Amino acid sequence: VQLVESGGGLVQPGGSLKLSCEVSGFLLDAFAVGWFHQAPGKERERVSCISGRDGSTYYKDSLKGRFTISRDNAKKNTVYLQMDSLEPEDTGVYYCASPLSTWYRNPSCSSNPDYDYWGEGTQVTVSS
Repeated sequence: VQLVESGGGLVQPGGSLKLSCEVSGFLLDAFAVGWFHQAPGKERERVSCISGRDGSTYYKDSLKGRFTISRDNAKKNTVYLQMDSLEPEDTGVYYCASPLSTWYRNPSCSSNPDYDYWGEGTQVTVSS
């Protein structure tokens, strides 16, 4: 099982970035992928999730309208996080993860499952 993030970088406030999470070793159709943000000196927190089973999504309340999670229907193994109107507070490392061992208990992004497979992260810096 592998999850690999890409797409991070340096962007000015108000700008946009699109992160990618490419997964291998499991079928995205049967599980979910979540995106997490760890700001400098802070704990990692979940920002979004998409269910591969039915496409349902979850967003952290404060990010609704700025971030959009989606799945590449052609490639079948890639999840994206479109980030618009970026703010300096969005700076940090972004991780994607999947709850492969726990998803069967309650297959819903809104239930905040335990995520047990993680990528190594991609750095996003929002600064002028």
